[in-house]
Amino acid sequence: MNALILASEAASNGMDPHTFAVLVGGGIFAALMVLLLITVSYTNVGNRHDAKPEPEDTHRQFKTHAPHSH
Repeated sequence: MNALILASEAASNGMDPHTFAVLVGGGIFAALMVLLLITVSYTNVGNRHDAKPEPEDTHRQFKTHAPHSH
């Protein structure tokens, strides 16, 4: 068993799996934080302007106006 451990230690010249996991997780976290920053910046730009009235869409599936009285 010791020979197997010594052989695996001699053959492994790569990165520690824990370090690799931290780098991959950190990269994913950083990418998501950049996407969050982009989303928040667009929200701030959207709040600078008044809401425009929405044109009537005759093809809208869910109507928001009052139903007709018969």
